[in-house]
Amino acid sequence: MILNGSPRPKGNTAAMAAAYAEGAREAGHEVNIVDVCKKKIAGCLACEYCHTKGKGKCVQQDDMQEVYPLMEETEMIVLASPIYYHSFTGQLQCAINRIYALDKPKSLKKAALILSSGSNHVYCGAFYEYQSSFLNDLHLEDMGIFTAYGTENKSEEKLAELREAGRKLQ
Repeated sequence: MILNGSPRPKGNTAAMAAAYAEGAREAGHEVNIVDVCKKKIAGCLACEYCHTKGKGKCVQQDDMQEVYPLMEETEMIVLASPIYYHSFTGQLQCAINRIYALDKPKSLKKAALILSSGSNHVYCGAFYEYQSSFLNDLHLEDMGIFTAYGTENKSEEKLAELREAGRKLQ
């Protein structure tokens, strides 16, 4: 599953996510791309309903309810986002925070990160969250970090790199 946090349907991040998905599909994988910016996903309320009365279910009835079943079945999650102020978009951050209700999705084993930016050296916040929250806390295998900035965005070389990374998934 790819959580695409870009609000631009034909933007750089969407192109990178699509190339990665294309390669993964060529390798025989089923890929769901969830465009979180097209969804109504509120931020976590920190109410702890999910870990008390809810038994893994979030109290909020919004579009995240469509994402949870996919999360429970997926073996790999890819976070894709343009960089806004050194981290993910707010829309993607809301979806990431809401994964908390599941603790660790039962089938999830791997993760990858796709980031797009206008300049180089702005990825620190996203790297930290990915490495701490996803890889370390959820005990996931790192399947790669892919970044593009400036003229690399939508370049055939970058899209080919992402297609090949998707093809190599096992």
